[in-house]
Amino acid sequence: MKEALLIVIAYLIGSIPTAVWVSKAFFGIDIRDYGSGNAGATNTFRVLGSKWGTFVMIIDMLKGVAATSLYILLPHYMGAASELERTNFMVGLGLAAVLGHIFPIWADFRGGKGVATLFGMILAIQPVVAVLCVGIFLLVLYLTRFVSLSSILASVAFAVFILVIFNEKELLYRGFAIAVALLVLLTHQKNITRLLRGSESKVPILKYRDRRKERRRRQ
Repeated sequence: MKEALLIVIAYLIGSIPTAVWVSKAFFGIDIRDYGSGNAGATNTFRVLGSKWGTFVMIIDMLKGVAATSLYILLPHYMGAASELERTNFMVGLGLAAVLGHIFPIWADFRGGKGVATLFGMILAIQPVVAVLCVGIFLLVLYLTRFVSLSSILASVAFAVFILVIFNEKELLYRGFAIAVALLVLLTHQKNITRLLRGSESKVPILKYRDRRKERRRRQ
């Protein structure tokens, strides 16, 4: 019963529509009416710029961390529970938060794709792997300025880390890693199509670097 209550709370935490509230409070618009129509960090980068995109991404990641860490409120999981039992419960809490982000009760069930919240969840469960995945995300973002491509490659890297590099033995965790990669691929089908067509929007970061390159081309 207590576990079920925390799962609900995790969903409510995940449901906090950061991008929607930011766009309405500071710009007087609903982010879902612009760009890709998603209430996530990627679309916030695209519509509101790198400053607010970064803010939304960090908050959405913290939602995943906070929801997944709710297990500490139950003494059983801090003491008698096995590592497997604790991890399974954390996965349940994290997935509830991701579901909340995608279908937020506070925003008419129209949210984002859940990638930032998902990585917040991974950060709480497997911090070393999460840091490596975030590193890949930032590297791809720096090189390409495509948030969608960065998210896709980071999620695939997560599966590779769990299945191959760290060779996690627990079948449920291996299945979870595969599910994460498939979920991100599934929710980014339109982005993949645009990437293949060359019509995917780049986020407005590293503008000064791009301007320098453009000036060098003209010289």
